[in-house]
Amino acid sequence: MQKVIFLVDMNAFFISCEMTRNPELIGAPAAVAGDPRKRTGIILAANYEARSFGVKTAMVLHEALKLCPNMKLIPPDHSFYTQRSREVMHLLSSYTPVIEQNSIDEAWLDMTGCERLLGKPLESAQKIMNNIRGELGLWCSIGISENKFLSKMASDMKKPLGITTLWKKDIEHKLWPLPAKSMYGIGKQTAEKLSSIGIETIGDLALFNQEFLIKKFGKLGLELHKKANGIDPSPVAPHSEDEVKSIGRSTTLSEDLSDLETATVVLMQLADEVGMTARQHNKKGCTVQIIIKYSNFQAITRQMTIPATYITKEIVSAGIQLLKQHWKPFPPVRLLGISLSGFDKGCKSDQISLFDLPDVNHSSHKEERLEKTMDTLRSKYGMSKINRATLIKTAKQQVNPSIKN
Repeated sequence: MQKVIFLVDMNAFFISCEMTRNPELIGAPAAVAGDPRKRTGIILAANYEARSFGVKTAMVLHEALKLCPNMKLIPPDHSFYTQRSREVMHLLSSYTPVIEQNSIDEAWLDMTGCERLLGKPLESAQKIMNNIRGELGLWCSIGISENKFLSKMASDMKKPLGITTLWKKDIEHKLWPLPAKSMYGIGKQTAEKLSSIGIETIGDLALFNQEFLIKKFGKLGLELHKKANGIDPSPVAPHSEDEVKSIGRSTTLSEDLSDLETATVVLMQLADEVGMTARQHNKKGCTVQIIIKYSNFQAITRQMTIPATYITKEIVSAGIQLLKQHWKPFPPVRLLGISLSGFDKGCKSDQISLFDLPDVNHSSHKEERLEKTMDTLRSKYGMSKINRATLIKTAKQQVNPSIKN
């Protein structure tokens, strides 16, 4: 099976975080900068309106103000950016537990084997991008490849809101023409040394004599030569299973929604993915939470505790109960989401819940076997081939109890 690695890179992260809590910055040139009151320091992050004037990260502040005198300046708030970073990483970990954070604003995700559940790489990348934008109000770019280095290079090729593939078969026409100084892992001094021996592009480096590079640069020379040829065997360093705090899915709706029955079916479909992912990683959770974001961008989250489960039917039932309790048709809804968490709480099997019916214990093992069989079939033939007609009927019954089986 071919490896599929994503690099999710948040766009203009610091200033984008500021824009989520200060709408006045949206559409205006703005930047986070060191001590704006004294007009000293450097630009830490500029939005794309400021960048259109030539303002760049690490530019001295007084030089940036010459280019864009009306630029709004915000002092850095690193605790806020750290919190927003946690939110991003938490969201990304709902797609795969194999995630390696590379910095405050980017992470690698090993998405190998997720195609049956989340769609082809471009489709799943679009889901992640839409989710980050809809749920957190932030922008990202995503690079897709079979290793970490190529996915990192791909993520830089189209910003903002870009999704770029860079497979090994593409490196000759996509990677090699780029300047050597743009290659991940090459700093200013190394770029100058490479230039001194006639290496100006990544292609020059890839085709250069390997032994000479090792003699001049040591182990770094060998590493750079391999990466220029698209070779990077380093694995995505996964979080341990204990670090997976929740598994969730959300979707920004194509149209704002006021109808409870339609919302219920959407939630059921999202819960279906949550259940399958939870079973894939053998994670039984005690807490089901829903998120409802309205057209005015206000949002609520509501949760309930249930016996530890990864059975889709039980996750759906809890989610629908929460949805019914907190549904209001106005303002209309633009985003719905559901998650399963509480994996480490050790919930008691005899905990009273909405599932505490006489036949539940007798049927739970049967339901689990059925769902695992469905998982196997979906992994083999695709999600769309096996649909949950019974769950759709169950969802409608939750909304309208007069419907009979």
